Amino acid sequence: MSYKWRVVAMLWCISFFNYADRQAIFSVFPLLERELHLTPVQLGLLGSGFAWVYGLAAPFAGMVVDRVSRRKAILGGLHAWSIICAATAVSRTFRQLFLFRAAEGLGETFYFPASTSLISDYHGSRTRSRALGAHQTAVYMGTIGGGFFAGLLAERYGWRLSFVVFGTLGVLLGAVLAHLLIEPSRGAADAIDGVAVPSPVHFTFAEFLRMVGRTPTLICLLGAFMCANFVAVVLLSWMPKFLFDRFHMGLAMSGLTATIFVQLASMAGAPIGGWLADLWRTRSPGGRMAVQAVGMLAGAPFVAVCGLTHSVTTIIVALTMWGFFKGLYDANIFASVFDVVPPEARGRAAGFMNMIGWLAGGGSAPVVIGIIATRSSLGAALALASIVYVAAGLFLIVGMTLFVRRDSTI
Repeated sequence: MSYKWRVVAMLWCISFFNYADRQAIFSVFPLLERELHLTPVQLGLLGSGFAWVYGLAAPFAGMVVDRVSRRKAILGGLHAWSIICAATAVSRTFRQLFLFRAAEGLGETFYFPASTSLISDYHGSRTRSRALGAHQTAVYMGTIGGGFFAGLLAERYGWRLSFVVFGTLGVLLGAVLAHLLIEPSRGAADAIDGVAVPSPVHFTFAEFLRMVGRTPTLICLLGAFMCANFVAVVLLSWMPKFLFDRFHMGLAMSGLTATIFVQLASMAGAPIGGWLADLWRTRSPGGRMAVQAVGMLAGAPFVAVCGLTHSVTTIIVALTMWGFFKGLYDANIFASVFDVVPPEARGRAAGFMNMIGWLAGGGSAPVVIGIIATRSSLGAALALASIVYVAAGLFLIVGMTLFVRRDSTI
């Protein structure tokens, strides 16, 4: 295996814990509801608190990533969020739990801008979607692992132990990878592809915003990510409790069912989406966005079915199909952005995407669904999220048909 693919493997391990740590809390919602007497809105706020801080800090994280060693940002973030994750176990009140969740969002916000930028400098246009798609599969496995093992440990030992376990393992992983991960030069893969790479330029935030304003394709991608992330966070935060309540599953089983079918199907969809996008991108500048649009529009009906069905078999099928089409989109989230953003601004672009996606999308989703659930039902709230997927598809269609040919940098 060449080193550029070993880098993907190393970052895959970090990304696994990035998502396992954040997913663990959702599998123990029923215990938190009972032990701390939390309302649905307070449970939603635990998800939103993480997302709000994650999103607010994302532009700063992107700026830092474009100026410092991405290797240091990745490993420093891993140690920070792992320690915070372990410390979450000392929480005794809603306020304490909310503060730890928010602080974890600050630690984790540096990872994706740094890791995706670093991967893009090892992988050029011919392998970038596949590399980022392979890296994306860690999100799915981390979500499964965090959801299942947090529920399993909570059933036997209480909800606190999983946070200690995941946090400790993250610190140990960081210590190992500190000796193995190497920082590449910025724009290295693009230079190999024959693309002219200018001398490094440090964008001010105002200059970056002007670049965004001049790049309507990027605006469309931001809108699509905001919508897609809204639906993804609905799945992550509320599906375990929905299965616990409607189908009377145990904590471990509801955490596993809510994640394993979606995430394994996404693991199948992401490599296919990456391969199709790399192939389609050689024929059309909008190839990656076309694959993403298919994922959003084809996945929307299955999101609705998940909230409406009372059949375990039907919801398993719907979760699986939702996950597969989600994988087509996910594999190309950052690859599509990097097609229209120069190398020296990619860290900031990824950070800005996370800000929009997590503040406006992921940050609002847990609370919005919690409010709708108190007024109607959790199933109806989940079904309504399908409309947001359709909006994501429309953003992508507009971008790929009207703007991407003009905006493409490679």
